[in-house]
Amino acid sequence: MKAVENLPEGFKEIYSLDLQKNKKTAVAVNLLALVIAALMAAVMNFFVPIYYLFDFENGLLNYFLKFAVLMALIVAYMILHESVHGIAMKISGTKKVKYGFTGLYAFAGSKDFYDKKSYIFIALSPIVFLGVIIAVANFLVPTEWFWTVYFLQIANISGAAGDLFVTVKFLRFPKDILIQDYGVRMKVFSEKSEI
Repeated sequence: MKAVENLPEGFKEIYSLDLQKNKKTAVAVNLLALVIAALMAAVMNFFVPIYYLFDFENGLLNYFLKFAVLMALIVAYMILHESVHGIAMKISGTKKVKYGFTGLYAFAGSKDFYDKKSYIFIALSPIVFLGVIIAVANFLVPTEWFWTVYFLQIANISGAAGDLFVTVKFLRFPKDILIQDYGVRMKVFSEKSEI
């Protein structure tokens, strides 16, 4: 099923989420992001020690260059992450995607309604697509640059904690759900009256 502009007759709202207003869920999602980041860093440290990031062997300029590149990559990544969401929405049939930044979250959203399969495709596209690109880059860079690129992968996975959260949640919902995602708030509709 492609995105639809109007909610079909008989569908009722069964769930809503607003990460700007629901502080409890926002805290849970941000804690999930921190746990993912800490686990990814701890595990990778066994394979490529993090001291390579802080190595002054190639000079102080190179040391600061790594951090400047990382900051630039993270800004570019945020834009790319939301662009990939937007492209996935377009692939799913959306005509108009709205992009924005709330001060805490960057987002891509739409007024359209997506079926469960399309929405999960939209939610996970940046993690998978950008994750593969970053993983390949990690293998191509010299060891002293590994952590600069790997921190981008950590941002990719942990920064998608909200996408992972809603994906897991929606997998338990009825098959007929339709999701309307405005960016940081969303509504879920179903012909069934309860979750």
